[in-house]
Amino acid sequence: MSGHSKWHNIQGRKNAQDAKRGKIFQKLAHDLYVAAKAGGADPEMNASLRLVVDKAKAANMPKDNIQRALDKASGAGGAKFEEVTYEGYGTAGVAVLVEASTDNINRTVSTVRNSFKHFGGSLGTSGSVAFQFDRKGYLVIDRSEFPDLDEDQVLEDALEAGAEDVQTSDEAFEIYTEPGDFQTVEGALVDAGYDFADAEVTMIPQNPMEVGGDDREKLDKLVDELEDNEDVLAVYTTAE
Repeated sequence: MSGHSKWHNIQGRKNAQDAKRGKIFQKLAHDLYVAAKAGGADPEMNASLRLVVDKAKAANMPKDNIQRALDKASGAGGAKFEEVTYEGYGTAGVAVLVEASTDNINRTVSTVRNSFKHFGGSLGTSGSVAFQFDRKGYLVIDRSEFPDLDEDQVLEDALEAGAEDVQTSDEAFEIYTEPGDFQTVEGALVDAGYDFADAEVTMIPQNPMEVGGDDREKLDKLVDELEDNEDVLAVYTTAE
């Protein structure tokens, strides 16, 4: 992995979004959906899902919102949802990936395309930007929460659990896995007593780029509008 810190980006976005409860619920709904799709919608049989459900409850996420995310993943209630990925470019040539789950492709592609147009971007074709990202399992330990953790011990435990890489900074331990190993690594580290500030399968940009000024403002507004779309699960960009 490169020296790029995903946690630094997460913290930057989180600081701007903490006052927006809907953003917090959107992130939790995404994590619930992904965990349920990967290991089943029963928290008692899916340790990863159980952790996310506990986080959702701690954030006072309404039970109906939690159940809706689980139903979406399991297909309960007869609704048929299809997972789709849209690719495009924002301002300054920033690559943007949008993961969605929808019961109406026409509605979703139309709203996503309009969001790109609103802020100077354009929706591209399949494969146009995906090659600029790597799918990885990602777990992060916030060092401010656990200041006494030994760096060598974390590294040893993570690699023994099957992690691919561990990046250390003053802020966090960032643990990366192959997507298929994510739940195994997470489960092993939870059993070893670790607690994570974030844990997900995500897309990591290969070559993050700096964006500033008006371009940064337009890109942030594009991401915000996409994330406000109920069909959208996650938005990834190559912006630093």
